[in-house]
Amino acid sequence: MPMMCAVAFSPRGKLYYADPGSCSPRVGDRVLVPTEEGPEVATCMWAPQWVSDDIGDLPVLVGMADASDIQREQVSRRRRARARVAARRLAREHDLPMKIVGVDHVMATGGYTVYFSAEGRVDFRELVRDLNRTLVARVQLRQLSARDSARVQGGIGSCGRDLCCATFLNDFEPVSLRMAKEQNLALNPMRISGACGRLMCCLRYEHPLYEEFAEAVPAVGDRATTPHGAGRVVRHDVPRQQVVVVLDGGGRTSCDRADVCASRRVHDTAHPGGLAGCSPPGSTSTAGGETTTGGETTTGGETTALREGRHGSKR
Repeated sequence: MPMMCAVAFSPRGKLYYADPGSCSPRVGDRVLVPTEEGPEVATCMWAPQWVSDDIGDLPVLVGMADASDIQREQVSRRRRARARVAARRLAREHDLPMKIVGVDHVMATGGYTVYFSAEGRVDFRELVRDLNRTLVARVQLRQLSARDSARVQGGIGSCGRDLCCATFLNDFEPVSLRMAKEQNLALNPMRISGACGRLMCCLRYEHPLYEEFAEAVPAVGDRATTPHGAGRVVRHDVPRQQVVVVLDGGGRTSCDRADVCASRRVHDTAHPGGLAGCSPPGSTSTAGGETTTGGETTTGGETTALREGRHGSKR
């Protein structure tokens, strides 16, 4: 059974997975990770742990970083900072509509790669020549998309956590406005847009659950039969897995998805066992999943009065 650890090249950067090989790094240790430009110094974020056999093709750590490797990495960091300052200064002098978002430095060749973002194509030939003379090294410029720019820079999302693209996302999957509509989200660009200015990637995380729920229950506006009578579906409550139905005889009821599905009704007819999944007409559901009926509060089929009587001796 193989082992796997996670490393990061920056304190809050993206995690990369590797095979520890003969090394046994602990969290916070500096290790050497193989890259296309040669071994690079990274920090171990997850200690090695056993994984299943189907996880393979992971790069093997070259070894533990010694004092010379750490010193070399510090020199490279200072050179990247110097190149970033020079690139921003020269871009302003040339009046180019571009934003410098990151710089890579390869110690083996001494070359630099400058990443920038721009609305359209930018003629940066003169900028490259000036950078070559200023840094006395070979410099390449690469334009990034809005999403890739956010990945390189990192940041904090509206949820208060590090950006998904900068931590664990490997590929950007398509995200459409239809996903926000199907999740009943307010179509406010400030609410559904990420740091990159595009639709948030997390809109795709829960979308399969909404699609599966919509296929399993009657659509909004369709007729449905509930344990309390027939009515019309007016809303889907996907987080609670419930359907809100306005009854023909008056009133509104919230039922579990199983209570409005034909297969469940056939089962309940053959095996009567109560209607715990459907709240009676006139009841009110709260945000915590509680239902208030006749002055008593029910949570998961248990009334407040029953809970207080059951646990009264402990108080």
